[in-house]
Amino acid sequence: MEYINQIALLYALCSMPYANLFKLIGKRNKEKKKVRETNMKVGNSQWNGFLKWCLVAAWLTVTASGCAFVNVSLYQPALPLQEKVIEGEGPGKILVMDISGVLAYEEKKKEGSFREEINMITRVKEELGKAAKDIDIKALILRIQSPGGTVNASDLIHHEILEYKKRRNVIVVACFLGMATSGGYYVATAADHIVAQPTTLTGSIGTIALKFNVEGLMEKVGVEEETVKSGEKKDMWSPFRPASSEEKKILQSIIDEYQGKFLEVVRAGRKNMTEADLATVNDGRVFSGSQAFKLRLVDQLGYLDDAVDWAKNALGMERAMVVMYHRPGTYVENIYSMSQGEAWSWAERLQRGELLPQRQTPHFMYLWLP
Repeated sequence: MEYINQIALLYALCSMPYANLFKLIGKRNKEKKKVRETNMKVGNSQWNGFLKWCLVAAWLTVTASGCAFVNVSLYQPALPLQEKVIEGEGPGKILVMDISGVLAYEEKKKEGSFREEINMITRVKEELGKAAKDIDIKALILRIQSPGGTVNASDLIHHEILEYKKRRNVIVVACFLGMATSGGYYVATAADHIVAQPTTLTGSIGTIALKFNVEGLMEKVGVEEETVKSGEKKDMWSPFRPASSEEKKILQSIIDEYQGKFLEVVRAGRKNMTEADLATVNDGRVFSGSQAFKLRLVDQLGYLDDAVDWAKNALGMERAMVVMYHRPGTYVENIYSMSQGEAWSWAERLQRGELLPQRQTPHFMYLWLP
């Protein structure tokens, strides 16, 4: 029936004079335009109603809770660690963990990136926690490229590695790349065996604290600093005045304590070093890899492959998978691939002044800072 109606309509249109046909087409277009305008009004009305509903819901939320904050972060949270086999095969695994850059607990700046960056301590703890759940991991290789860092961060990383070593009864090998000085060496003393490249720079076994004295500069620009304090030593180590001899003695006593702690971990980790060796390295000087080998600061001159081979031999394994942990989207293709955000950036941080005192509290560091 509908088909017949369409044929009848087509016949009527074809039989209609052109003038009437144009009038009919114009009339139909006006009707369609009116329908579109009506639909648009209805749509706008519905959208406005939806917005009003959202505002009412938000107002009710604020009223019910007393206060409401909407926080939309543009930064992508760090994704969970993933394991990647770098080389080899076999029933056991050797985990390579990156200890590179300045050892610090502070959160990193997110300059030029919308991805959350994890600080050194958090990453090390996360990697060791993941490794502790994997019974196939038989050895841990610490790939160290660091000038050191804060006393606290160096000691925390050293502690976490020792705890993992005790809990899982694994072999730990440290391998020095271009630099493993001060706090970098402090961390390495947790290892059972240390391999260093011949061209490695290591040593700098010492503690340092520094500040700027800007009193003269402030006098030149006509600025005076005023401090109200509860005790004579409350503003000790202030950059706005020279430290008194008594204050220097107090700070020196802390430095000496931290230095004693440093020598303690060296003695515990390097049992083959003599007291004469310790006396030589105690003044904070740096050594080449070959010099460090003669002083028994390291056990072997070699490279990362040699560290892997030593771990296999110590475990009595001919074959093993060498694995690394990484976050999705990061480049990890061989045993020299760096962790995200760590890639040899310590020199840039030094140049930007990030490691220099930014506030009045002193920074105690196991850091080679020439």
